[in-house]
Amino acid sequence: MNWSIAALVLLALVLANLPFLTERLLGIIPFRSGTKHLWWRLLEIIIFYAITGAVAWLMERKTGQVHDQGWVFWVVTICLFLVFSYPGFVYRYLWRRRG
Repeated sequence: MNWSIAALVLLALVLANLPFLTERLLGIIPFRSGTKHLWWRLLEIIIFYAITGAVAWLMERKTGQVHDQGWVFWVVTICLFLVFSYPGFVYRYLWRRRG
């Protein structure tokens, strides 16, 4: 496996789980209430997916011509990103004990 592909997959894994591992917005901005609701986490997943896509586009552009992608590509990558975020979701909502 090419190191750039491995780095991109690792970046996607980290960014997909970041919303569930921190109570800060985008990992930077703290909330006044101290808690972040699920809707904020879903918004962060969308933003992090766009960041991952932008990095992938830049990497592909550097190596050669960027190919146009159809709707199937976008659906598959969104679903893959959601699968990558599953460990963080399980840790936050299903496995971690409250209190």
